[in-house]
Amino acid sequence: MADRLPPELWSYIFDLAADENVIFYPGLPTSMTPSTWSRAIYGEWKVRTPQDTINITQRRSYATKKAIIRTCKRWQQLGTEFLVRCLFFDNPTKLRDLRHILDRDTSLGWWVRRLHITHFLNGRGPTMGDFEEPLLAILTQTPNLEIFIVDWPMSTAFGAIADTLGTYCHNLRTVHWHVPCEFISKVIWALESLPHLISVHLTFDPALKEPDTITLGSAESVRLILPHLQQLFLKGFCQDFMEQAAGWTLPMLNSFSFDFGANTLNVPDVVGFLAQHGATLLFLDLNCVPALDVRTILALCPILTAFCFNLDWKITSPERSASPTHDDTFNTTLDDVDLAPISLTNRPHEHIQHIGLHGCIYAFGVGYASAYLTADPLRTLLVQRSNDANFRALSRASFPRLERVRILSPLLLQDLNDENGPRAGECFERWESWWDACESMGVRLEDCSTGLLGTLPPEPVEEPDGSDEEEEDEYEYHTGDEEERTSARVSNVAELRELLEECRKMSAEAEQHPPLFFPF
Repeated sequence: MADRLPPELWSYIFDLAADENVIFYPGLPTSMTPSTWSRAIYGEWKVRTPQDTINITQRRSYATKKAIIRTCKRWQQLGTEFLVRCLFFDNPTKLRDLRHILDRDTSLGWWVRRLHITHFLNGRGPTMGDFEEPLLAILTQTPNLEIFIVDWPMSTAFGAIADTLGTYCHNLRTVHWHVPCEFISKVIWALESLPHLISVHLTFDPALKEPDTITLGSAESVRLILPHLQQLFLKGFCQDFMEQAAGWTLPMLNSFSFDFGANTLNVPDVVGFLAQHGATLLFLDLNCVPALDVRTILALCPILTAFCFNLDWKITSPERSASPTHDDTFNTTLDDVDLAPISLTNRPHEHIQHIGLHGCIYAFGVGYASAYLTADPLRTLLVQRSNDANFRALSRASFPRLERVRILSPLLLQDLNDENGPRAGECFERWESWWDACESMGVRLEDCSTGLLGTLPPEPVEEPDGSDEEEEDEYEYHTGDEEERTSARVSNVAELRELLEECRKMSAEAEQHPPLFFPF
């Protein structure tokens, strides 16, 4: 059978079986990317984040590739290149092993397209800098690398890594970097050396030294031109970077995400950035604690189709905002929040179809928010009233093409499942009120898994099969003769049947996979 089909057809089949179309998509997950339900070892349902899903997909893909090359010598010859296309590490010590493999067979590095180093060791043990040398050696041998993701702090190793990427990896399309905020100048120079980037995710940690001593140097005068950049995600202490990026040329930018975490001081100038780049945006995600000027922001982004914001924000009515004597900080009462009419737009926004809602942790009285209801009832009630006022503003008058509203917090969905729905009383009535409001408008109200809000998974009736759980020692890199020495021969017929079945499933689902930019 293996000799009857041409190599090109086998290559296509292997692509489908190994989830290559998902793994090598250039876009990175956004807050609107659906979470999924998974069964834990003891049968309990757990919410799996999009990042966890892609990590599991990469592990499963590697297991499929190992099965392919173990089937027969013909498949081993055709499939070895697939084994190194995607390199995924949750243990950095294996970078040294990979370096030795690439040194022995230098042709393998040519096939590498994705290199992903995920968070490991939970802050204990070695740092990324301890593995700088093998990582640099690997990068010099991967000229066709397209996706480079390191969601572990790179610290002082970033400078050398960025230089190596700019020198050897000219086909790079997607990067995810995690650096201290005083390395902003190095990030700017790195971006200048990679003009073909499509998707950029940058996480900035607090400065290792005094923030007042940080300077951009000559990078401050750089006016970057990134003609292909479509997706930009900024997280953490990105004030200086956003200020610089406001003056860059980003003609293709259509997706912008901003996550300021729990920080409340020195909020970046989001409005200034959007004044320069908002006209081309289709997707906008703003997640921070301090409220932003939503009406001005939506006016700057006229062709948005998706907008995400924090439903906990205290958004004032246009009349109160225009009053020069109004002070939101010290003159807030429950009546003010309840009675003040809220508007999210200056005029109807004709293009927004999808709205995502951050926050909402206090809305349904579950999880740790239930403790606040007793310890600090006034704060809880103020946030809940803001939730209600903002939700009422999601009207057809402001968003005539609105199709769905999605609650984005995986933690909230998990708490709702653990406590079997909203807290009885006002919290349950709030869920009913929101549901009725959306139903009357013909709008779908969803949780972060894209299921209807309030529809929880059924009670487990059987033990999970554990198919998603990967043993640590199964994820090792072997090529060529190493596989023959370490693996027993398996049945060609059984493997072929499994592979074809997997291909049928993949081909049936291939057209249903939406791009990660707009996963609605």
